[in-house]
Amino acid sequence: MKRIADLPGPRGLPILGNLLQIDASSLHLIAEKWSRQYGEVFRFRIGRRQLVALANPETIAAVLRERPDGFHRTERLSAIAREMGFNGVFSANGDAWRRQRPMVMAGFDPAHIKSYFPMLVNVTERFSRRWQRAAAAGTAIDLQADLMRYTVDVTAGLAFGSDINTLESEEDVIQAHLDKIFPALFTRLLAPVPYWRWFPDRKVERHVVALRRAVEGFIAQARARMSNPPRNLIEAMIAARDTPGSGLTDDDVAGNVLTMLLAGEDTTANTLAWMIYLLYRHPPALARARDEVSRVRLDRYEEVSALPFIDACINETMRLKPVAPILMLQPTRDTEIAGVQVPKKTLVMCLMRAGAIDGRRFADAKAFEPARWLSGAQASSPKRVSMPFGAGPRLCPGRYLAILEMKMVMAMLLSRYEIGSVATPDGGEAREHLAFTMAPVGLRLRLAEKARASAPLARSA
Repeated sequence: MKRIADLPGPRGLPILGNLLQIDASSLHLIAEKWSRQYGEVFRFRIGRRQLVALANPETIAAVLRERPDGFHRTERLSAIAREMGFNGVFSANGDAWRRQRPMVMAGFDPAHIKSYFPMLVNVTERFSRRWQRAAAAGTAIDLQADLMRYTVDVTAGLAFGSDINTLESEEDVIQAHLDKIFPALFTRLLAPVPYWRWFPDRKVERHVVALRRAVEGFIAQARARMSNPPRNLIEAMIAARDTPGSGLTDDDVAGNVLTMLLAGEDTTANTLAWMIYLLYRHPPALARARDEVSRVRLDRYEEVSALPFIDACINETMRLKPVAPILMLQPTRDTEIAGVQVPKKTLVMCLMRAGAIDGRRFADAKAFEPARWLSGAQASSPKRVSMPFGAGPRLCPGRYLAILEMKMVMAMLLSRYEIGSVATPDGGEAREHLAFTMAPVGLRLRLAEKARASAPLARSA
């Protein structure tokens, strides 16, 4: 059996390791390049920290299935999340994760999301009005910023029962604070030493304080209107917290509220931005998607939740442009991965996209071809290779909501507007920027209303 020292990998420097070869904003691209050079299991160092990188999807899936007992989130991630106030189900490990997971899953099950659908229609109607104003004025839309307003409004409505309506506000909104958290988290995760504990970043701290105040407000409002049974995720968390012997604390509730805001904003918004960009660049797929939504009533859950070609576009976007191209874990005990002895607490980097763009697993693997996901299409077990929501016991609890949001936005966009352009800052290919999640840089969307206006999303909004 091999040891980590026996693995191939890029040569580094004493003490620094491969630190000088890494640009944090493109770490995923660098690691994917190394995987093509050194194979599906390789090693590298960031300072004194040794990392084992995995690029084989079958190996990664086996590791993910061993969570939470065999592998867990890194100790540094959990520590930073606690420091920043969002140590919810995403970053929790062990017993803390087991206590929190059931209440979060209950808030995002398909039945709960279906009952929320009328509110989703109303939020989407607001979104459409915002884009209608931009189309009428001929102004370019900051695509990700607008999508993030939408996803935060949806998350706040579903999970917290709060109508914060950032879509109709031009003031400094909660996103201005949320947007600073993931980049700061990512910078701290990759730092050779925990510098922020000696030299605090006052700007980041101000954003953290502002978010904590917003979260306290959500919790206070929920307590004031508590019902039995609970009507949403935050009420369910408060009820669970108040149950004798639950083991949950006020910090658990606050941490999960902030976690839901962060996870609900960035991931869905960035996937939507990538999908709109890719469809614009592939007119036949765009035409097919537009034709599909033209036959759908957008205020009918069963019709919107179907949309098989839009669903295929979502899956193909997440295969090519996963918003989480890297997943960092640590084994809880000495273990073996792909024939390599891996000691307890070793940092393991899972490259979530490497297998999904491998020509050995997909024909024309780097092409945007949504049809490969449709029934009868020939693909190499695509859902087992592309794992945008993870796999195993810690599969993303918000996946049903995320997919429904994406279908709703695409149906609204393609039924009401013509896409004039989706432009990048330099006119070239959209650049990938990693800051914990992976986003396209600076997309600007121009829309025109269709000659014949579509029916409203709902009879009354």
